[in-house]
Amino acid sequence: MKHIKFVSNYPHYTPDGVGLLSTPQRIGAHPDYTGRGITIAFVDSGFSMHPDIASRIIAHADASTNRVLEQPHVMEITDMSWHGQMTSVIAAGDGQVSGGKYKGVASESNLLFVKVSTPDYRIKENDILRGLRWLYDSRKRYHVRVINVSVGGDYESNDPNHPLHVIVKKLYDAGIMVVIAAGNSGKRGIVPPASSPYALTIGGYDDQNQLDRTHWKPYRHSHDVVYDGSHKPDLLGLAEWVASPILPNNKQEREVYWLSQLLHIHTKNELRDILAQGYADLGYQADIIEHINDELVNELQGKIYRHKIIDAHHQHVDGTSVSTPIVSGVIAQMLQANPALSPDDVRAILSQTAIKLPHVSETIQGAGVINAREAVNTAKTWSTATSKVV
Repeated sequence: MKHIKFVSNYPHYTPDGVGLLSTPQRIGAHPDYTGRGITIAFVDSGFSMHPDIASRIIAHADASTNRVLEQPHVMEITDMSWHGQMTSVIAAGDGQVSGGKYKGVASESNLLFVKVSTPDYRIKENDILRGLRWLYDSRKRYHVRVINVSVGGDYESNDPNHPLHVIVKKLYDAGIMVVIAAGNSGKRGIVPPASSPYALTIGGYDDQNQLDRTHWKPYRHSHDVVYDGSHKPDLLGLAEWVASPILPNNKQEREVYWLSQLLHIHTKNELRDILAQGYADLGYQADIIEHINDELVNELQGKIYRHKIIDAHHQHVDGTSVSTPIVSGVIAQMLQANPALSPDDVRAILSQTAIKLPHVSETIQGAGVINAREAVNTAKTWSTATSKVV
């Protein structure tokens, strides 16, 4: 065994090539807008004080019990923190950890976190509802303009008086864009709050890590007709092979640190050096360096694939939980360009500028793939005579 080659499992990876493209590059984000001055609220399972966002977190609200507890920052990190870290950094990270490479679209926006996972690590409709009601009551105090919801309710409902449908309409009427993940079933069926006609419900597309649109295809998102007869999702965002930070200070981070180094080696001696230092974090005994063979190499390659490793601090992720914050980031850019935009304006601009995927029905793709740069350009000159923010 003279030569060894470990690879990541995202499309078109070459050791000396470009690697995984950044999200702003892949969606064609406008380079002159960063969401500065716009507050995005995230309703999610939990959060962390990740370096890419820590300086812009204006508050953290724990809505997981009957009394919402407001905190100046994230006080507790658990396994549930990973999902909210993912969504918030994808939308608004400044790329500090990656040297600027994997920054979010709204990299200068203000962030408000609302935790809705229960003490027994579940996410229920009542907790989502409590978090959204708190945001309605707190909207003026924190100047909330966009709410990102990458979690879903318990059961499908076509009842316009469902409490989650009601609160989404109240937020929309108050001038707040509520952006909600459609879900990942690939089948018919949308659960509240994504089933509200007033939600901007986001499905996904897979660009296969390419800028060439001929390679783009829809993701396996949920879809349906909701109670007013409209189709969901409304729009598609990038939902596959998206760079996301690994939750720090846990076993996974330590294992990924050593596995990521394997992507840069070529010889058995280099592998032995890494194993000699990182064997414990990788789950081996010290004598593993005496047992380097094809079976071990394949096992390590499998670990790289399972962790979806990009580098020591990032992995690639997928789903409408991912596509939704990307769209929220673009909306923050639009509002920076034109703060007078109403939710009606934002929806109209995104729909009119979206790019249709060929040979994909409207019931699956809605208006189409978000056209980030054109949406911001259109927002700059949009007439806002009918806008309302109350």
